[in-house]
Amino acid sequence: MTRGWVGNCHNVAAQATGLLPFFSSMYLSTYWWNRLRALFLVSFLILLLGIAESPVMAITAPELRVKQSGQDISMDMHGLDLKEKDFLKADLRGVDLSGADLRGAVFNNSQLQEANLQGADLENVVAFASLFDEADLRGANFTNAMMMQSRFKDALIDGADFSNAVIDLRQFKELCARAEGTNAVSGLSTRDSLGCRS
Repeated sequence: MTRGWVGNCHNVAAQATGLLPFFSSMYLSTYWWNRLRALFLVSFLILLLGIAESPVMAITAPELRVKQSGQDISMDMHGLDLKEKDFLKADLRGVDLSGADLRGAVFNNSQLQEANLQGADLENVVAFASLFDEADLRGANFTNAMMMQSRFKDALIDGADFSNAVIDLRQFKELCARAEGTNAVSGLSTRDSLGCRS
């Protein structure tokens, strides 16, 4: 068994030494080495210029993408079409968003204290860890909204529609304690849309 291995090693060594004339001929041929070197340098320069010309390939944080997108926030955004807009870590305190179309918008880690969202359409909104304290949510549509870890302390919710919305249990209980009114569009009472127990 040892003899077979030695024989195999000898065969590999013989095969490798058989390639020596080929590599030595490449080593002696400076013409080919210069051509390969030039090809490598040209490829490197093309790659380098391609990266320098396209900074959009860089990955940026969502907060920076929002700032770069030119999303202007003004105090009066009443009735605007803001479908699927990103408001990440946005300061929307006291902003008038009443009657705005905010379907599919993202409000993650945003501050909406005392904001006016009366009659706004927030269907399919994602609002993770956002603050709606003392906000006017009367008549707003929150159907299918995802609002985990968001807070609604003293928010006005008369006539708001929370059908199939995902809200933390503690906030759910607080909202049910003061839920009144009926949504003018869906015809559902706020209590029924939240699924509050009688």
